[in-house]
Amino acid sequence: MTYVEGFVTAVPTANKQAYIDHAHVAAPLLREFGAIRLVENWGDDVPDGKINDFRRAVLTKEDETVLFSWIEYPDRATRDGAIERMMTDPRMKDLAVEIPFDASRMIFGGFTAEVEDGASADTQYVDGFVLPVPPGRKDAYFDMARRASAVFRDHGATRVVEAWGDDVPLGKVTDFATAAHARDDEVVVYAWVEWPSKAVRDAGMAAVMTDDRMQTPPADMPFDGQRMIYGGFATILEV
Repeated sequence: MTYVEGFVTAVPTANKQAYIDHAHVAAPLLREFGAIRLVENWGDDVPDGKINDFRRAVLTKEDETVLFSWIEYPDRATRDGAIERMMTDPRMKDLAVEIPFDASRMIFGGFTAEVEDGASADTQYVDGFVLPVPPGRKDAYFDMARRASAVFRDHGATRVVEAWGDDVPLGKVTDFATAAHARDDEVVVYAWVEWPSKAVRDAGMAAVMTDDRMQTPPADMPFDGQRMIYGGFATILEV
């Protein structure tokens, strides 16, 4: 089962190319350490929320843009080994000196993919989601996620992934639990939908929102939708 290292980051907008260049250098090393895919996505359609949102999740400043990114590994053991190598490989230490963003506000964590529908193929746009789910509603949530995935795929999405929090640390400044306003008895879910273009996404998302299969009464939802954060991101790197 795929293991996902998920990230949300605030990057100075003026540093976009520097960030892309930095990611291009880091990507081959991560592949060498066992990663099977790395995807970086630049904030494009990221709305403000009433309770929480991606910008507040990483304390984004006015001159910064939010990124939604992930690294895929074949399993947690490979991911854990990769982290050990990152901590000791001098090439990674050199990269850490040149990070073009404030790493203290980056949130990250490890997630086990419970839903993987479709295949990645030249992804150009991503809808990202972070939300809290009570453990007792885990099965109900992923049953709903599988049904929703079919709707997204019917309307043009190429891949849908829903991943359950497994190794999600608390941070000194920001973290996933704070971002999702998760309670002590809730687990953070990290999820995304991949699209072949923004145009397909815009049309597809509009169709998804009106599809009868997505009309679930609020009382039947296995999570608090008011605390789900979401947004649209343009893919800037996929390796």
